[in-house]
Amino acid sequence: MAKDLYSVLGVGKKASADEIKKAYRKLARQYHPDRNPGDPKAEERFKEIQHAYDVLSDPDKRREYDRAGMNPFATGPGPGAGFDPSSFGDILSNLFGGGRGGTRTSTGPRAERGRDLETEVSLSFEQAIQGAQVSLTVPTSQPCTTCRGTGARPGTAPKVCPRCNGRGVESQGQGLFSISQPCSRCQGSGTVIEEPCPTCAGTGATRTVKRYKVNIPAGVREGSRIRLAGKGEPGRAGGPPGDLYVVTHVAESPVFKRKGEHLEVEVPLTIPEALRGGEIEVPTLSGRKRLRIPPGTKHGTVQRLRGEGPPRLGGKGRGDIHYRFVIDVPDQLTREQEKAVEKLSEVMNGNPRARLFA
Repeated sequence: MAKDLYSVLGVGKKASADEIKKAYRKLARQYHPDRNPGDPKAEERFKEIQHAYDVLSDPDKRREYDRAGMNPFATGPGPGAGFDPSSFGDILSNLFGGGRGGTRTSTGPRAERGRDLETEVSLSFEQAIQGAQVSLTVPTSQPCTTCRGTGARPGTAPKVCPRCNGRGVESQGQGLFSISQPCSRCQGSGTVIEEPCPTCAGTGATRTVKRYKVNIPAGVREGSRIRLAGKGEPGRAGGPPGDLYVVTHVAESPVFKRKGEHLEVEVPLTIPEALRGGEIEVPTLSGRKRLRIPPGTKHGTVQRLRGEGPPRLGGKGRGDIHYRFVIDVPDQLTREQEKAVEKLSEVMNGNPRARLFA
């Protein structure tokens, strides 16, 4: 016997959307396969939780589940499902007084593209720069094997909706003008399920967990979205599957800071180095290089190495590395340093703020 979806999440039938979401998140964290490796019972429980949330988090599916009458694998309420182009002829016919209420315009549920999925992956800074192959665990749905996606108990089948005679729309109005709208009984699918499948509770789908190995391209950054075509939810009524989007989270580097397509490195300079100039070693993604510092380098001066930064996505070369020089000023001076600063101030006289009061 099918489990009650509310009891699967541990909520009451009058639970709010927020209560359902909180219950789902708590249970999903507890039974996620990554936290229970090798435990088939935990994985099965995770599938039940995903299935329950998939139905109860959708207002239309939840309403139909409460009425035990809708198959989400058939077209129903949702984006793009409010209007059937095939019913346009019926609307025109009604407008001009020639409608035939018993004529069926479709022979079954319309094909519908599967839902897109999104998951996240955490990468080290080096993995993001060089690219990597990572393993992903993605909860998704698949057509119910008991009812083969129909939503009806084995041995039965969805029946033609008695209200709209399978047309998926019903007309309201009198006289010359009549308005057609999705059928209030079947929600536009043209069929109703009188005996729901005990496995999927009439939804036509069950939850499963799929595992992928994904190649992360070099150069991704925080929040990059990688599209895996056809790896989303399966389509309904023969429709194409959706896509899977992988969102990357990249750990920060203690040395390099990402600035768009480029990297920035903060390089401390001593006061003598800034005054006299010279050569210093700086880090790059492939080792060390030497930079020449011009005499009189000011705090905040930036030099760049072209083409030494991260790869650009799409194979369009590499970014740059920007080196921002900061003058390292000691918090305290020794006696010897104080004497040296005093001598320096005698030689480098003048008031750099004089122009402010000119």
